[in-house]
Amino acid sequence: MAAAGGGPTPLFRLYRAASILLVPLAWAVVSRKLRRHGVAVERMHERLGHASLPHPGGPVVWFHAASVGESLSVLALIRRLGEMLPEAEFLITSGTPTSAELVAARLPPRSRHQFAPLDAPGPVGRFLDHWRPTAGIFVESEIWPNMLVMARARGARLALVNARLSAASVRGWRRHPDTARFLLERFDLLVARDKASASDLLSMGADPARVEIGGDLKAAATPPPVDAAALAEIRARLADRPVWVASSTHPGEEEIVLAAHARLLRDRPDLLLVLVPRHPERGDEVERIVRAAGLPLARRSRGELPGPDSQVYLTDTLGETGTWYVLSPIVFLGATLVPKGGHNPYEPAMAGCAIMAGPHRDNAADAYAGLERAGGLATVTDAADIAGQVARWLDDRDAPEAVRRAAGDHVRALDAALDKVAGRLIDALELARG
Repeated sequence: MAAAGGGPTPLFRLYRAASILLVPLAWAVVSRKLRRHGVAVERMHERLGHASLPHPGGPVVWFHAASVGESLSVLALIRRLGEMLPEAEFLITSGTPTSAELVAARLPPRSRHQFAPLDAPGPVGRFLDHWRPTAGIFVESEIWPNMLVMARARGARLALVNARLSAASVRGWRRHPDTARFLLERFDLLVARDKASASDLLSMGADPARVEIGGDLKAAATPPPVDAAALAEIRARLADRPVWVASSTHPGEEEIVLAAHARLLRDRPDLLLVLVPRHPERGDEVERIVRAAGLPLARRSRGELPGPDSQVYLTDTLGETGTWYVLSPIVFLGATLVPKGGHNPYEPAMAGCAIMAGPHRDNAADAYAGLERAGGLATVTDAADIAGQVARWLDDRDAPEAVRRAAGDHVRALDAALDKVAGRLIDALELARG
C-alpha cells in the first residue's frame, strides 16, 4: 500500500469531533428530504450506515458519487471493470433520491446502490463494517474526510476519478495545506479530468506521482434508456407534427424557452415543445409558467398525452429523457442560459441529438468546447437565438444531421479513454488480486 504520509492534523481532528456532534442535526435534514421524496424508512437509514442489502460475498469495489450526473458518469466505467474483473462486485453510493432512482434503472451487472453514510465516524463505521470494500473510488469532488481516512485505515485502496474541484474549493483547501495534503495522501491514484484540474490537485499538495489526466468520464457514459412503448404511443399521437425538446431546464430558463417557442408557433402552429425540467418536483411551478405564457399544455406526470391543441408537453418525470431525445433530435440543453454551469452534453450527443446550449458552461467547459469545435453543438444566448436555430434545423434536415454526426463522432473518439482509466484503476488499486 502506498505511503500514507503524516498523521491527522488538528483541523481534521476538529472536523471529526464536530461531525460526531452534528449527526442528529444532519440526520434531521437529510431524512426530511428523503421522506419528502417518498423514500422507504429502511432505505433512509442507509444514511446512518445501516445497509438495506446483504453483502454480496465477493470482493466489493465501492464507487461514491454526489448526485445524478456524477453517479451516471461512472456506470460505463463499472461495466468495463466488470468485464475485466469477473469476480468483483460493485457498490454505488450517492446522496440524492433522484440519483438513486436513475442509477437503479441503469445498474450494470453485479452492482447495487445504497445511499451514502453521513460523513461521521458512527455512520461510516457501520457502513464499512458491513460492506468491507477492497477499494473505494470517489468521483469528481467527493473528498469526505471521515470516509477517506476510515476506509484507508481499514485497508481499502482509494482513488479519485474524473477529479474536478471548483475554484472556491481549491482556494479553501489551499488555506489549510497540511490537512489538504493529509487527505489527498489517502488516495493511491488521482485521475484528473483535464490539465487544469490536475494543476489544482498539485497546488493542494497532491503527490505528483499519483496524479494523472484521464479525460472526462462523462464522455463514456451510455446513452439514456428509451421506453419503446412510450415512444411508439407518443409518435402515434403526434403523427407528423414537428417537435423540439428543452431538456434539464432550471428556474429562469423556462420563460426564455417558452418565448422562443411562441416565436416559432407564428409560422409553425402545429409545433410541439417537449419541456423537461431538471427537477421533476418543480412540475407545478413550471406548469404555472407555461400557463402564464398562454400556451396549452399536457402534463406527463398526470398521465396525459399531448392532444391536437397541446403546444407544450411538460414531462415532469424521471428516467425518460432518452425517450424524448429519440422523439426529436433537436435539443436545447439547460443550466446554460442561467449561471448553473451546464449539464453533461455527452448524453444528448450519444443519443444522436443536434444540441443547442447557452453560454454558462463552467461545470463542463471542456466538453462543450470540444463538441463546439467538432461542429456538434450550437451556441444560443436568448429566445431569438433559440427560435432561429430551431427554425433552421426544422427547415433544413441536412443541417441537424451534420451536427448529430459530428457530435457522435467526437464522443466516440473520447470513449477510448475509458479503457485506460479502467486499466490504471486495476493496477493502482490492485483490483486483480481481489
